Amino acid sequence: MNAPTTTSAAEKAAADDAPPRIPSGPSPDALLVRRTLAEIAPVADRVTSYFYALLFIRRPELRSMFPVAMDTQRDRLLRALLTAAEHMDNTSVLTSYLQNLGRGHRKYGTHPSHYPAVGEALIGALIRYATTTWDEETESAWVRTYATISQIMIGAAAEDEQHAPAWWHAEVVSHDLRTPDVAVITLRPDQPYPFLAGQYTTLETPWWPCVWRHFSFASAPRRDGLLSLHVKAVPAGWVSQALVHRARPGDVLRLGPPSGSMTVDHSTDNGMLCLGGGTGIAPIKALVEDVAEHGDRRPVEVFYGARSDHDLYDIDTMMRLQQTFPWLSVRPVTDDQGRLPDAVRRYGPWHEYDAYLSGPLGMIRSGVDALRGAGIPAERIRHDSLEDLVAIGGA
Repeated sequence: MNAPTTTSAAEKAAADDAPPRIPSGPSPDALLVRRTLAEIAPVADRVTSYFYALLFIRRPELRSMFPVAMDTQRDRLLRALLTAAEHMDNTSVLTSYLQNLGRGHRKYGTHPSHYPAVGEALIGALIRYATTTWDEETESAWVRTYATISQIMIGAAAEDEQHAPAWWHAEVVSHDLRTPDVAVITLRPDQPYPFLAGQYTTLETPWWPCVWRHFSFASAPRRDGLLSLHVKAVPAGWVSQALVHRARPGDVLRLGPPSGSMTVDHSTDNGMLCLGGGTGIAPIKALVEDVAEHGDRRPVEVFYGARSDHDLYDIDTMMRLQQTFPWLSVRPVTDDQGRLPDAVRRYGPWHEYDAYLSGPLGMIRSGVDALRGAGIPAERIRHDSLEDLVAIGGA
């Protein structure tokens, strides 16, 4: 039998004073998880179908928490879990993401007792399709990873329950059809809805139960408590089509909690460079209002992109703001003038600015590339691309 080892007081003190070790690479669990993900990637659709089949067979009462037509967003839960697992080593970013996910899942009626069933279905689907990489060690890594994910989400939901409802009811008080496919909708929530300019909400209509979609707020918080959204009816977009073509004053919608990090940093007086494409001008407008309400005098440069002059549906509002605030400059950019990022390159320099982007995913990606090329560091470029949020995926 080996003798027990002892540690001197001096050794303990030295260990206490030593800086924490920083892993030089991915953790062993992360390597095993990523190996599994690489194997199942070509058959992701089958994994998704099998996951939900297992979940609903074992817990049929959970089926009512999902849309009737599962193809509209059936992969969102599984995708969130898989991509969170892939990024488990990025603790600070992942924790924030999972806390937001846990709070947001309250609106579905998610309860802590549901998490074990989801975990069992996840492991079952991985066992079924990760046939060459799965072994006892890999299963243990996934069990630990899922335990971490679920604990963070459950904890965030429990904390949020102490001070916020799972959802808000909001009545449509006005519906302004600006173009054949864009509406500006004003809502009155049934209780105070705390949010920051630049954030977004998730929204469910009475016509498509359990189908939630993201929409950015088009104004800073108002004294009257009203909320404003800009909605474009996209092809096959059940929620957006209903909001633009069916919603009327008096209809009642449901809102999930606010989210998003594309907010103004009021601790700095850096200039702000804002790119808004299409209805992406909505949160940009909210940011401008937020700067004005805080009494800032920093320069704010807004580039408003659209396909044509006709699609610049909120240009009159933006130009009125420009006339009111001398620190604000608004430049409309249509397709015949070139791409929005290319237009931004013609001005500047921008290296002293913080950048904010909102719009279609392709515009955000090309915009980020253009801004980094113009000398703006990545940490000063803010956007909430819901499909690509933190390289993890939308909730």
